[in-house]
Amino acid sequence: MLIRCFWGLTAILLASVLTCVGSNADDWPQWRGSQRDGRWNEQGIRDDLPDGQYPLAWSVDIGPGYCGPTVANGRVYVMDRQVTDRNETERILCFDSAKGTLLWQVEYKAPYGNVGYAAGPRASVTIDQGRAFAVGSRGNFHCLDAGSGELIWQHDLETEYSINMPIWGIAASPLVYGELVIQQVGGSQNSCMVAFEKKTGKEVWRALNDKAGYSSPIVIRQADKDVLVCWTGESLSGLDPSTGKLYWTHPFPSSRMPIGISTPIIDNEMLFVSSFYDGSMMIRVPAKSLTSELIWREVGKDEQNTRSLHTMIGTDILENGYVYGADSYGEMRCLNAMTGARVWEDLKAVPKARWATIHMVRQADRVWMFNERGELLIAKLSPTGLTILDRCKLLEPTTVQLAQRGGVCWSHPAFAEKSIFARSDSKLVKASLAKE
Repeated sequence: MLIRCFWGLTAILLASVLTCVGSNADDWPQWRGSQRDGRWNEQGIRDDLPDGQYPLAWSVDIGPGYCGPTVANGRVYVMDRQVTDRNETERILCFDSAKGTLLWQVEYKAPYGNVGYAAGPRASVTIDQGRAFAVGSRGNFHCLDAGSGELIWQHDLETEYSINMPIWGIAASPLVYGELVIQQVGGSQNSCMVAFEKKTGKEVWRALNDKAGYSSPIVIRQADKDVLVCWTGESLSGLDPSTGKLYWTHPFPSSRMPIGISTPIIDNEMLFVSSFYDGSMMIRVPAKSLTSELIWREVGKDEQNTRSLHTMIGTDILENGYVYGADSYGEMRCLNAMTGARVWEDLKAVPKARWATIHMVRQADRVWMFNERGELLIAKLSPTGLTILDRCKLLEPTTVQLAQRGGVCWSHPAFAEKSIFARSDSKLVKASLAKE
């Protein structure tokens, strides 16, 4: 492995105060925020947006990739891919969040072979107690010192677990749980989900004999216990995060290929998942027992004649008895959570196109949307409709992630330090959203 590190006295001092996931409300230290729930808790955020291009605090050059940035302790972490005549590599990059200065990078060989949509890494870097956990598209799993980039441990998941590599590679972001880091591996011999000691990388448990999916796991509470919710290429399951013991499971077979990308979402004992080809499923996960039951399952005739939601990349919102999300061609929809029946549909948030994507984050009483055209929107969602309060341009689409329609911005942004951090195939940017 080739490591090139850049740091000075300030970086060394920062490394000494790195703390655990979720310790600071203004950090975004893992996939979808400190609790993996797509909530941004900062106050003092602006209520409107300027016309035209949003002013940037800084912009730096990076390579292509689908992985969204994460932010912790004054640093921004992201991954990209570099391709030359001789080498294919992935990089783990760390920048100063105030200035955009590169602090360190780790680069390693990563030939993609038959991995489709080969722009670059998919999974966001997870930061916990001074460690950075990063997994590449072919399963190169690194634990690094988050301050310096020095290697702590690593795994070649593809080789070690005999992965039947899914067509789009490894995409789920690592989840830290106590002294463990849990990863959707998709390996053989009951190793779809694997937990490692976060300090040493030693395997602690493995579970599920499923094909890999692309969805990142979350933790919920049932019967006064933590439950690891895993959406794989074949099922939605609840496990004991300490041991891998199976509590409950619901089959979610794929009609063409595993394509579940979005993260499971929960509200008031209701748990929801949705995929592009295979529609949606709502289950009940009682707060007082380690059980579950199917509420409804809906699948449309095809990708253009959908029922409920056929979500592609973005993660939906479930709250107060309703589901809000972008359907297979970008149609914003509201569903009745108990039945899956459509309440309304709206086409204002993103131009209609196959796989049109919107990433949504809740903050106060509104939703911040970042669509695939690189636009930032402030919106409100209710059973009566979508209200777009304001919108502006943040980032230009680029074509490596998707060459069609002039390119896209498919990576989930981070919201931290009263700012938004977003990336394309060529740029990582920061823009302040603080109220003036």
